[in-house]
Amino acid sequence: MIVHKFGGTSVGDAQRFASVADIVLTHHNQAGNPISAQTVVVVSAMSGVTNRLIGGARAAAEGRDSVYREIKAALLTRHLDVVETLLTRSRERLDVGGLVEDQLHELERFYRSIAMLGELTPRGSDAVTSFGEQLSCSVLAAVLRELGVRAQAVSATDLIVTDDSFGAAMPQVEATRQKLQEQIVPLLERGVIPVITGFVAATETGVTTTLGRGGSDFSAAIIGAGLDADEVWIWSDVDGILTADPNLVPHARTLTELSYAEASELAYFGADVLHPKTIQPVIERGIPLRIVNSFNPGHPGTLIVESPGADRELLPSIISTTGLSLIAIGSVDDSWALQMAARALQKLSEAGVDVLMFSQSFSEHSLNLIVREQDQGHCLKTLSREFENGQPDSPYNLGLKEQVATISVVGVPDWNGVSILSHAFSALGKLGTRVIAVAQAATEYNVSFCIPEDQVADAVCFLHRELGLETAVKHT
Repeated sequence: MIVHKFGGTSVGDAQRFASVADIVLTHHNQAGNPISAQTVVVVSAMSGVTNRLIGGARAAAEGRDSVYREIKAALLTRHLDVVETLLTRSRERLDVGGLVEDQLHELERFYRSIAMLGELTPRGSDAVTSFGEQLSCSVLAAVLRELGVRAQAVSATDLIVTDDSFGAAMPQVEATRQKLQEQIVPLLERGVIPVITGFVAATETGVTTTLGRGGSDFSAAIIGAGLDADEVWIWSDVDGILTADPNLVPHARTLTELSYAEASELAYFGADVLHPKTIQPVIERGIPLRIVNSFNPGHPGTLIVESPGADRELLPSIISTTGLSLIAIGSVDDSWALQMAARALQKLSEAGVDVLMFSQSFSEHSLNLIVREQDQGHCLKTLSREFENGQPDSPYNLGLKEQVATISVVGVPDWNGVSILSHAFSALGKLGTRVIAVAQAATEYNVSFCIPEDQVADAVCFLHRELGLETAVKHT
C-alpha cells in the first residue's frame, strides 16, 4: 500500500487535477508491484485557497462584508472551472458542481457568523480553513471516477481524532488508528481508492480542527502509520529535497537519500517540501517516506529511511524563505523587559501568527519578529491592541521595519574539510550581504541568516557556488 499526498500546487487548476489523476492511475495499475495494489490519496486545498479563506475570515471579523463575498465568489468560479473542464458525464458534473456550490454557501454562512461575532476565534478559523480541502477532495475523487476508477471522497474529520488545540491540533494515535482500520481498510478491500482531505481533523466530539501549517503532509504520515502503509509519497513541485531552491539555482542537486534525523533537521529549518511534524509518525512505524515531483513524475526524488545506504552522496542544503516581514516592538524608554517579549509572543500565538524567527535586543529595548508577509497586517493589529500602540501616552513603539528573507545552511558540519559555518559566514561577507540577524546551532550543523529580501537570490547562488555544491564530492 502506498499513501500518495498531493500538495496545493499539484492541484492548482484543471490541468493539474488531470495530471494528478494520471499519476494515481499509473501507480495504482503498476503490474508486478505488490505495494501498489492498494492506493490511498491525501489531497490539499488548491494552491492559494487556504490563504484566501483566512483572508475572508479576517475581513468578516473586521466587518468588511464585500471582501469575504468576493472571495467566496472567486473560489466558486475557480472550483467550478475544474468541474466543467474535467467532468463530462452530466450526472457527475451536476452532482459535484452542486456539492461545490453547497459547500461555498455554507462557507458564506460561517463568514456571516464571524461578522456578527466581530472576532475570529481559533475554532472559527479551523472551521473556515477546512473548506479548501473538502472542495479539492470532492473534485479529485470525481475526476478519478470519470476515468473509470472506483474512488470515494472521505473527510479526515471522520478519521483523524485530535485534541482541541485549534490551529495546531495533535492527533490521538490509537483512536485515529482504530477509525482508519474501520473505515478505510474496507474500502481498500473492495478495490476503492479513498481520497482523503489533508490538513483537517476533528475532536472526539466531532468539532473540526486543523493540524497547522504543513498539516497535509502530517495527515499523510498519520494515515500511512495508521494503515501500516508500505510507503508514504509526498508529491510537490520540485524533484525532492534539493541543495537549494531550483528557482534560484537551476542546477541545484537532489539529495537522493536521507535518514529520518537528517530530513527532520532540514524540515525544521524550512525545507518547503517537508514539514517537521511529518517525520515522526513514519519513524514510529519504520515507513519509508519519498518526496517526489508531480510536475516531473518520472524523477525518483528523495527517499527518507531509517538507515540510508553507505554509498549515498551526502550534501549540505541551502534553504531560503522569502515573502517575510521584519516587525519591531519595543519601549520608548528603558522599560522593555523579558516578560513583555513573552507577552507579545503569547498574543501572536493565540492569534494564529506563525513567528519564524525573533531576536530580543535589550540595548535597543525591543523585540524583532519575522513573520510571513500575509500575516503582517494581522500581526501589527494584534500587537497594537495588546500594547495600545498609537495612544498618546503609550510607552511602546511598533512598526514594520522592512521586507526580509531567511537563508539557512544545514547539514555536514565538516564540509570539504572546512566548518560549514565558517564557509557560510565567509561567503556572505565576501559578497557584502547585509546580515540583519543570525541564529546558530551549537552543534554546527546549521546556521540561519535574516537578510534583505532583494539580496536573497544573489546570496543563495553565491553560497551554493562557494560551498562547492556545483562540483561536490562524495562523503559518507
